[in-house]
Amino acid sequence: MDGIVNVLKPPGMTSADVVAWMRRTLKTKKIGHTGTLDPGVVGVLPICIGKGTRLAEYITEQGKAYLAEVTFGIKTDTQDSFGKTVYEKQPFLQRTEVEKVLRKFAGKISQIPPMFSAVHKDGKRLYEFARQGISIEREPREVTLYKIELKKWYEGEFPRAILYIECSKGTYIRTLCHDLGEDLGCGAYMSYLLRVRSGPFEIQDSWTLEEIDETVQISPVPFLLPLTAGIDLPKVYLSAARANAFRNGLSTKRELVRTSDPISNSQVQVLEGELLIGIGVWRENSLFPYKVIG
Repeated sequence: MDGIVNVLKPPGMTSADVVAWMRRTLKTKKIGHTGTLDPGVVGVLPICIGKGTRLAEYITEQGKAYLAEVTFGIKTDTQDSFGKTVYEKQPFLQRTEVEKVLRKFAGKISQIPPMFSAVHKDGKRLYEFARQGISIEREPREVTLYKIELKKWYEGEFPRAILYIECSKGTYIRTLCHDLGEDLGCGAYMSYLLRVRSGPFEIQDSWTLEEIDETVQISPVPFLLPLTAGIDLPKVYLSAARANAFRNGLSTKRELVRTSDPISNSQVQVLEGELLIGIGVWRENSLFPYKVIG
């Protein structure tokens, strides 16, 4: 079984839990995910199966989209609803103030990874230090917010906002919520998060674990997407003879390659008919194998 499954991860499971569940359900070992979601977070989690695991890096590199609920006037040590409250004070905040500050967060921004995260430091995960009460100096990281909009506003003792966010790989949404509260001078934490898109995979097309379990005996399995579904690279096509050459590590001259995309130094997905056989790269007016899939 080779392909990609657009899974709707439920709350309470880690991404690794979902992978383990898929291995048991599909009775196959070669399975991996394409971007960790915290246990309390719900949403799109693309799962790569078989040869699809070799393409995980291409899916991971693509952007994500979220709906995040931010609660103002409260801070937690984890920057989300699963941590301990470390600050609480009723803010006097208006929707217009939040909308104004949001403009500052659009584009490229710098983030310091939270202590309760899986980032490696000195051979350990940051959360291992955090659980011991140790705070480690972290290097800031540059990420990009392609879009950030305030969708809904809820008045109250501790007002809440629903934000729609499109961002690059590596963005910490809970850190974004925390930093928003710091900028407003009232504190904030991420009280809920839903990932609505990961690369080309949308939440309306995702499959719950229950749906997968119910349909796993159907052939072909309806939830399994082709290997090409998650790759955002130009396509090139080879004849059967040149496809065999590609599989054996040989290059192919430009005139023997069929493509509608201009030649560049970027990588391309290489197909024989509709079958993805690997990732190639243009060099010296020839197509060279970069990664052979099958």
